[in-house]
Amino acid sequence: MDLKEYIRSIPDYPKKGILFRDITTLIKNEKAFAESINQIIEKSKNFKFDKIAAIESRGFVFASAISYLLKKPFILLRKKNKLPAERYSVDFELEYGTATIEMHKDSISKDDKVLIIDDLIATGGTAEAAAKIIEMSAGKVSGFIFVINLFDLGGSDNLIKKGHKVESLINFPGH
Repeated sequence: MDLKEYIRSIPDYPKKGILFRDITTLIKNEKAFAESINQIIEKSKNFKFDKIAAIESRGFVFASAISYLLKKPFILLRKKNKLPAERYSVDFELEYGTATIEMHKDSISKDDKVLIIDDLIATGGTAEAAAKIIEMSAGKVSGFIFVINLFDLGGSDNLIKKGHKVESLINFPGH
C-alpha cells in the first residue's frame, strides 16, 4: 500500500507559502492507518528502546497504538502548561513561529532508552526539542520515527548530523 496516496496536501496553510501535509485522510481510512502502524512497528525493530515518547498532538495518534501493541510505556511531550506535575520545559523555533514542549520529570529514569514518534518532520525544531527534553531527564534518545519526512526542509538531516537515527514512512518535498 502506498501511504502517500492517503495524505492530503493543502496549499497556504497555516499561512501563505506552506504546503500542509494532512494526515487526517490517512487515519480516517482504517486500512491505511493499520498499514502505517504496521510499518512503524517494522521500523521500530531497528531501535533498542525501553519507552516511547510522542509529540503533541498528532504524534499521540501513532505512538499510543505502537505503545499498546509493543507493550512499552508511553511518554507525553506536551505543549506548555498542559501537564500538572513537576516538569522539564524546552522552548524551540518552528518553521512558522515558536513553541514550548514539556514533559513530567518522573516520566523517564536515568539511561532509559526512548524512541520518539511524530507524524511529520519539517525543519526539525520540534524533534530537536524532544531530544533535548529526553536528555534533560538523563534519558537516551534511541531515535525517531516519523510518518512524513519533508526531506528538502532539512530536519531529518539535522537530526542525523547530531548523531540520531531517523526513519520515516513517507518522503515529500516541503513546498
